[in-house]
Amino acid sequence: MIAKEKINKILEDYDKSSITIGTLGGHSALDICRGAKLQGFRTLAVCQKGREKTYEKYYKSREDGKGIIDEIILVDKFSDIVKKDVQEKLRSLNTIFIHNRYFWVYCNFKDIENKFLVPIFGTRDMVKLEERDVPNNQYFMLQKAKIRIPKLFKSPKSIDRPVIVKVAEANRSYERAFFFANSYETYKEKSEYLLKTKQITNNALKKAVIEEYAIGAHVNLNFFYSAIDDELELMGTDTRRQTNLDGFLRLPATDQLEALKVVKPKLIETGHYAVTVKESLLEKIFILGEKFVAATKKIHKPGIIGPFALQGAVVAEEGKEDIVIFDVSMRIPGSPGTAFTPYTSYLHQQPISYGERVAMEIRKATDEDKLDKICT
Repeated sequence: MIAKEKINKILEDYDKSSITIGTLGGHSALDICRGAKLQGFRTLAVCQKGREKTYEKYYKSREDGKGIIDEIILVDKFSDIVKKDVQEKLRSLNTIFIHNRYFWVYCNFKDIENKFLVPIFGTRDMVKLEERDVPNNQYFMLQKAKIRIPKLFKSPKSIDRPVIVKVAEANRSYERAFFFANSYETYKEKSEYLLKTKQITNNALKKAVIEEYAIGAHVNLNFFYSAIDDELELMGTDTRRQTNLDGFLRLPATDQLEALKVVKPKLIETGHYAVTVKESLLEKIFILGEKFVAATKKIHKPGIIGPFALQGAVVAEEGKEDIVIFDVSMRIPGSPGTAFTPYTSYLHQQPISYGERVAMEIRKATDEDKLDKICT
């Protein structure tokens, strides 16, 4: 792991009057860059060849004030971001890098942790804990925070209720080949089909998590923790659009059964849409976020910085509602739709996007000489 002292020294040498906000060209880059421009920062996207037009052409900054991407660095593949010349360019522009899911999927964890000598807004070495096959992962963090999670099954032979088996795709390990089961027999049937059709591997299946399926209204609780103000904010709530599951759900039940004979459901995330929650649930939601922040400070110092999300379901049990959390994002979520829920307006008196809230924190840290508190 890169020593914090090295990052602090880089920050000390930066021209604070000319900070650039940088990110990888994908996931949440447009939201990040729009927020940065609103706060007066220069913006930069590191783009992979063949996937750069969104940033280089369609949303590039122009003399008439349109656009939000001031500059791009074009690389053959995203993982080239750790190359010496790329890092030197980023540092020469006084870049603070905003990490996202793309960043960690396409770049090597160890390279980013040990070789990427550019200040990252947020907690550099926590994002890997999203992975389900690493020590002290998200389940460990949630349990230490005493946040309710679904029942986990160590053996498929123990399955006695609806479960979701979380297994990685064979071709794209970052994507989901998740499947549902309600017994050992259905687990065997579905896993054997996925193995036979080479959608998953035996190794991935061995590492899979078998998790009780939380039957409830799915909702992502998107938070921002300010390390400067020691305050937790609810940025918004949303839920996922998934293909081809959403297509199945639009069919009548009888047609779903017919479709299942030739097409199997997949849970590949393709977008998000904004949802709201009842006001009576807000206190419970904030308590979950506060518990998680406190746990990260104890277990993984300095703890979570900036954006994170607890993803779960609101379940109804014996006349009351509870929230079950089954996934954690330890960086900016890939959902610009959070600005279309009212929760930032209740605090800031106007809608604030994730990108703008990140830029506001960097602006405050810059003005108060506290960049070392928010960058790792």
